[in-house]
Amino acid sequence: MATMLIAREVPPYGGDTLFASGYAAYEALSDGMRRLLDPLRAVNSSAKADVTKTREDRLKDDARKLYEAEHPVARTHPETGRRAPYVNIGHTTRFVGITEEESAPLLYFLYHHQVRPEFTCRFSWEPGSIAFWDNRCVLYNPVNDYHGHRRVMHRVTLAGDRPR
Repeated sequence: MATMLIAREVPPYGGDTLFASGYAAYEALSDGMRRLLDPLRAVNSSAKADVTKTREDRLKDDARKLYEAEHPVARTHPETGRRAPYVNIGHTTRFVGITEEESAPLLYFLYHHQVRPEFTCRFSWEPGSIAFWDNRCVLYNPVNDYHGHRRVMHRVTLAGDRPR
């Protein structure tokens, strides 16, 4: 449902987080694109996230190596009733019933559309800074531009509902 981060140690430069409004991204789509996306479901796979795993993650003994789930491409927020894209470049592999190759052009469009500058803000961390966001309608991207320095955050994630 939601995530909260508190900065404990920040690098002397960089390490910001980009946030993007899924509401703004969805509402900026044409009526025709929304009609196309609304009934679609997407396959999300842990296999796609392998590229972001740390060395420690890869060493963990996990009996089940592949996790997959189907979710709506545009989900409805249970409290606001507003819609937002529910795909991301780190996990979404294809649309249900459509091959990865056929899905790729539309997913590419969605990945880039939802993080357009007019839908985003950049949060610069200081020690003790807290960010709290709704995972059902906000995308986040920690910027990895602080090579050689530490960034220590403590995270709390609240469980939510099944995407609809």
